[in-house]
Amino acid sequence: MNLNVKANYFVAQAFARELAERGRTGSIVLTCSTNGFQSEDDTTAYDTSKGALVMMTRTLAQALAPQSIRVNAIAPGLIRTTLNASMRTDEIEAHYNKKILLGRLGESEDYAGAVVFLLSEAAKYITGQILVVDGGLTVGQIARM
Repeated sequence: MNLNVKANYFVAQAFARELAERGRTGSIVLTCSTNGFQSEDDTTAYDTSKGALVMMTRTLAQALAPQSIRVNAIAPGLIRTTLNASMRTDEIEAHYNKKILLGRLGESEDYAGAVVFLLSEAAKYITGQILVVDGGLTVGQIARM
């Protein structure tokens, strides 16, 4: 909760305050997770914190809109990282590769473009949205056989 909720809130608040003091507009992109919408076994604290970030995105967007500060988020799905390397056995990866419509775990560069888009002028009329970047993981209920 400290890392995922408090830290994001206080950094966004400090950034918005700085923009306001300078009379500038801006854009904030938080990192949620598909776990903010769908739970997993034994991840109650994580899922709860990511769900809080989903609502934080929406409430900050509403609160900061009068200052022309947009707030959006990305919600990555299963992304290959050093933190989850020990949990990724061949069997587990094969299972998820069947579930993910694009057939593979994501890489960091797979969601970097989404962040660049949300921060860009191309997204100047988008605020309060969570962009799911998961290769189609959350589209279907039942994995392919």
